Amino acid sequence: MKIDVITQAAIKMVGEKTIYFDPYLIKDEYHDADYIFITHDHYDHYDEESINNIKKDNTKIILPMCLKDKPNNLVVEPNKEYEIDNIKFKTIPSYNLEKPFHPREKEYVGYLIELEGLTYYIMGDTDVTSEALEIRPDVCFVPIGGKFTMDYLEAVDYINKIKPKKVIPIHYGSIIGDITLGKEFKEKINNNIEVEIKIGG
Repeated sequence: MKIDVITQAAIKMVGEKTIYFDPYLIKDEYHDADYIFITHDHYDHYDEESINNIKKDNTKIILPMCLKDKPNNLVVEPNKEYEIDNIKFKTIPSYNLEKPFHPREKEYVGYLIELEGLTYYIMGDTDVTSEALEIRPDVCFVPIGGKFTMDYLEAVDYINKIKPKKVIPIHYGSIIGDITLGKEFKEKINNNIEVEIKIGG
């Protein structure tokens, strides 16, 4: 599986299929997306220009409830299991504990998705919630920028607790969080967890 973090929390995964999560600031026309998953409706996660530049005629778009009126193939709710074209995934609630930016009642989601024998947890914009602490993915995309999400030290503590095989830090280096945060995060992660820096590496 080839993985890129384009910017912020925009993830592109290329394997048997090409899958995007929260595409953002994609200015070139690729039209290569088989699937597009969106975690919530903020501009740096649901970017219509980027979606139009990557979708093709048969692209499947998966949206949370807050975007149910936008073009889609599937609308998802938190704490549910889904399957689309033999791709199985669960939706994990994604929310802030004390900050006002991502209220739990908005029903924003993260995705725990099974691809080619591995489980990937794309957390969305979240703090360290009780639901997140229950997940044991092979690969975790964790936000570390702070303010709108957990900060990098909270993310370090979280990842060292759940112990994925690999972690990829996201949501820093542009809107919030210095570009060096990825390296600072990596230095504090337990040695038995692989850290792959895609932003500012």
